[in-house]
Amino acid sequence: MSQAFDRGDVIRVQGARENNLKDVSVEIPKRRLTVFTGVSGSGKSSLVFDTIAAESQRMINETYSAFVQGFMPTLARPDVDLLDGLTTAIIIDQERMGADPRSTVGTATDANAMLRIIFSRLGQPHVGPPNAFSFNVASVRASGAITVERGGGQTVRKTFTRAGGMCPRCEGRGQVTDLDLTQLFDDSKSILEGAITIPGWKADSFWTTQVYVESGFVDPNKPIRKYTKKEMRDFLYHEPVKVKVQGVNLTYEGLIPKIQKSMLSKDVEAMQPHIRAFVERAVTFQTCPECDGSRLSEAARSSRIDGISIADACAMQISDLADWIRDLEEPTVAPLLGTLQHTLDSFVEIGLGYLSLDRPAGTLSGGEAQRTKLIRHLGSSLTDVTYVFDEPTIGLHPHDIQRMNQLLLRLRDRCNTVLVVEHKPETIAIADHVVDLGPGAGIGGGTVCFEGTVEGLRASDTITGRHLGDRATLKPSVRSSTGALEIRGATKHNLRDVDVDIPLGVLVVVTGVAGSGKSSLIHGSVAGREGVVLVDQTPIKGSRRSNPATYTGLLDPIRKAFAKANGVKPALFSANSEGACPNCNGAGVIYTDLAMMAGVATVCEECEGKRFEPSVLNYRLGGRDISEVLAMPVAEAADFFAEGEARTPAAHTILSRMSDVGLGYLTLGQPLTTLSGGERQRLKLATHMAEKGGVYVLDEPTTGLHLADVEHLLGLLDRLVDTGKSVIVIEHHQAVMAHADWIIDLGPGAGHDGGQVVFEGTPAALVGARSTLTGQHLADYVAS
Repeated sequence: MSQAFDRGDVIRVQGARENNLKDVSVEIPKRRLTVFTGVSGSGKSSLVFDTIAAESQRMINETYSAFVQGFMPTLARPDVDLLDGLTTAIIIDQERMGADPRSTVGTATDANAMLRIIFSRLGQPHVGPPNAFSFNVASVRASGAITVERGGGQTVRKTFTRAGGMCPRCEGRGQVTDLDLTQLFDDSKSILEGAITIPGWKADSFWTTQVYVESGFVDPNKPIRKYTKKEMRDFLYHEPVKVKVQGVNLTYEGLIPKIQKSMLSKDVEAMQPHIRAFVERAVTFQTCPECDGSRLSEAARSSRIDGISIADACAMQISDLADWIRDLEEPTVAPLLGTLQHTLDSFVEIGLGYLSLDRPAGTLSGGEAQRTKLIRHLGSSLTDVTYVFDEPTIGLHPHDIQRMNQLLLRLRDRCNTVLVVEHKPETIAIADHVVDLGPGAGIGGGTVCFEGTVEGLRASDTITGRHLGDRATLKPSVRSSTGALEIRGATKHNLRDVDVDIPLGVLVVVTGVAGSGKSSLIHGSVAGREGVVLVDQTPIKGSRRSNPATYTGLLDPIRKAFAKANGVKPALFSANSEGACPNCNGAGVIYTDLAMMAGVATVCEECEGKRFEPSVLNYRLGGRDISEVLAMPVAEAADFFAEGEARTPAAHTILSRMSDVGLGYLTLGQPLTTLSGGERQRLKLATHMAEKGGVYVLDEPTTGLHLADVEHLLGLLDRLVDTGKSVIVIEHHQAVMAHADWIIDLGPGAGHDGGQVVFEGTPAALVGARSTLTGQHLADYVAS
């Protein structure tokens, strides 16, 4: 190691100040595996992703022409004095893959592209080129006359055809949507009597209902159920035409296309709650009856190789598809078969052999998405590259972590630099070099507490060093259940007609290897029931104007308290409303767009970054103005609103919940875009704790949690159960398993090798039996 440092073979960082980093300077050895540790919010991601990886990407982008840079995302230079020795960075993060309905595991990894070529060469009957097997390409036919200006002009008849593989009924989506007409209108009433029941459509609305009243296509005084066939067709499906309504030109079109354009084309997550509730009521998604969900046209499905169509191949479990491709011996496409074979084997090697190529990319968990992105790099010939990983063990059973460790070491052994942000002791143990950040989180972190070997970290007196050898013990006694949640005949995805009773009033952990069916069981059979509150890993949507105070609803009671104390309107205390600084519109900074170069953000001179106009800052509550309150950490704000002049019980309750989930260090006005993945999930948990539910379902709540914080989380879960709630946790962390009252273990393997309940009982019984993979790993954990 010292030899590498002597040669200056290091990535040198000096004076990094991104987010909460406090002038951090480190030297990271190249061609080694370096793990970055520290409590959640200590600055690991700020150093690795926002400083080192961001600057590497920015410098690569600058090598392109200004024209090309204009089409690329603009990146600002990180706030750092010196970065030296950087190499090309490949970032493999936990960002979910795009939820575009046309994106599948096969299209995201190029496996589909290779399969299409193979079927176009070997499939019988031959139906066309590779495009004929693509569900994103529609078949096109056209004919007409063109005039060729040649010698006196000559008219030539031309026909054009393109064979595509898209199913014409569902347009390559695999699903068709049906609208429940009873949710759109009450057919016993006329339009003037308010028959249309769509949210926001009032009977006297000029832009919505009145277009139908004055169009002349339908009788507004007649109950809808008495319409003739023509009137009903015009009312529901008429193509867009211009009509005059009270002297104004407006567009009239059928109710169904109008709803599809105005509501159904938008992202459901981004809708207002009452609109989303309407869409979920009114729209039903069904498997396309023509292609049976395969997305492909009849012609594409008819072409086969050894009796297997491309739809069959994409629906196979990837481990089975790899075996099928291995058995194909065809010299004419041998190089292609070899490349596809390697891609499919990489899926199996990385622990994703249970997926299928037709699985929508948006349904992958954060851990699955991260490992899918890794696949294209496993066979790469590139060396001297910096690979940057964000908690690669997320969503992995202890059994699978060893496999991921081998992959990280393999990347390093090809002379690459591997940087890993990680909390799991199993991965920290394989590091050549460790950088520990802390000592605390938020403003209490941002410094390097330790640099060196894993042995040195164990011996150090840092939080990570002290907790590295932590082992949870089995509870001496477990709680008794107060009832049971029955699941009967669960068959979603790979579940095999599962019957199980989940005890209520206790802490239940559902576990099993990745792909065994845990999420399918809980999300498919428990989530959605009355009284069930689900806290999953879907990302929080929010702009740089959103912060913990706006997301949790905390800002409402704070604004009202300020308004009441000063006798003014609450809207004055919103940086997005009347109280906003007029110069920066409440953003606190002024953004200058510099085309293909990174935009510049400068602190607003008028409000000095406080976001409010000066007159608003004269109003005080408990001696503080609104900008000072938003700059407080959660823990300080909880004390501030607990008593005295600023006493606001509604605000104090929300702040207490945020402290309970370990977010006491966050400032109320910190932009959501700067929070880590673990912080966002805990913020979501804090908001859901207010909901009136008897059963809480948590999906891997230890994501992004430091070893020291897991103890805090277990205390929170215990408090929830002690207040009479039932808590169901999908989890791989052995400390959470050991702390459970009841364990449901799925397996024995992944994909079609899983989908069964292989154990249900207490943790002590699981350890005693050692009959499953989970039992063996848990027994080793509590014994060590």
